[in-house]
Amino acid sequence: MSLNRAVQVLQEMPLFRNLDLKRLRVVAMMGESQAYRAQERLFEKGDEGDAAFIIIDGEVEVLVPVEGSEQSVAVLGKGEIFGELAVICDQTRSSAIAARSELEVLRLDRNVVLNLMREFPDISLEMVRILGGRLERTTQELSQARASLAAASNGKG
Repeated sequence: MSLNRAVQVLQEMPLFRNLDLKRLRVVAMMGESQAYRAQERLFEKGDEGDAAFIIIDGEVEVLVPVEGSEQSVAVLGKGEIFGELAVICDQTRSSAIAARSELEVLRLDRNVVLNLMREFPDISLEMVRILGGRLERTTQELSQARASLAAASNGKG
């Protein structure tokens, strides 16, 4: 992956919208470019949350364990960040991530992410918006699942 490609993707992300081109180049240079094949795992649930990842090209699936198997709960694509929750909260990974296609990511170590958030409060605010949006979607899906279970349970009674 070229530096220019990474900068272009960063430029298109709301997370970095207030950074000028020079700073975006610095962010891209602070990250590590990584490539994965389709189905390759980036990390597993419970792994150390030592970095966040920005998708430069391709898609990933977010996988959680469900009754002895795994279920895909989300698909993320170009310009999206993942792994940030474990970095921000200093926790282990809450899910596994697998490449859904050929994948290029920019890996940002924990210290890089935290320093960016300290130096640029707008990044912190946008990170909260991203996490809030994901929480809202999860809450809606949980509510729908509970309603479906209740309806099925009432129908059997």
